[in-house]
Amino acid sequence: MQLLRGDAADDPFRECQRSAFHLEVRDAYTTATESEPLRRFLNGEPTPADYAERPWIQFMRETIARGVVVSRIRVVTEPHSDYHRWLLSITASNVAAGEDIRYVPRHRAGDVPLDDWWLFDEREVAFNLVDHAGRPAGMAVTTDPGIVGECLSVQRRLWPSAIPFADYVGASPQQ
Repeated sequence: MQLLRGDAADDPFRECQRSAFHLEVRDAYTTATESEPLRRFLNGEPTPADYAERPWIQFMRETIARGVVVSRIRVVTEPHSDYHRWLLSITASNVAAGEDIRYVPRHRAGDVPLDDWWLFDEREVAFNLVDHAGRPAGMAVTTDPGIVGECLSVQRRLWPSAIPFADYVGASPQQ
């Protein structure tokens, strides 16, 4: 495994050619760039108009413009955590940028890994690392065929039952 930190953690995105799939399994994240928007949401304040143009959205547009299919499955606990309620309120901008984001309620997901990961071109897995406080700490990247195969298996098992964002938001009473 290779440890990537800082700007180097973007390398797998820049190098992938066909697909980038993300499995998200945590009910909350502690990311410096999200703390203020989350605080605003929890206080009932509006999301700044320019938040839909945040750097991640621009990065995803660039990635998708290269022909990479970017998709995610978020395994979520219902009722939603404060973090996921906020995330649901801003995810439309990710979808508008071209990401295919889908949801699987945790009680329907069966066994899922404990860690989030990205699967790039069905050949490389990058595990999202977090420190003791839940803050991002880089990515551990591997091309080990056994690990890649396990991640592909999880993706293929969950995808058929994953609910597209627009349908989930329209159908979910726990927003």
